Amino acid sequence: MRKVRSSLKSEEMLPEYDFSRGVRGKYAGRFTHDTIMVVLDPDVAAVFPDGKSVNTALRALGHIVRDRQRHSARRHATR
Repeated sequence: MRKVRSSLKSEEMLPEYDFSRGVRGKYAGRFTHDTIMVVLDPDVAAVFPDGKSVNTALRALGHIVRDRQRHSARRHATR
């Protein structure tokens, strides 16, 4: 995948964007090896007020998917 270059040159950087005291990877330690980062489309993100509600919805959907898979497996086993 090609990187898209910014059309702004360094001299066009707005003054409020001061990264001179920035630290690379400052928060990287918060993410463990079992963490998966997902970016939601704006229309999907608008439905959820926070990350906790997204996780709750995905857990509920996971239960539905597992139940359907079990039900389908039982139905095929009885044939």
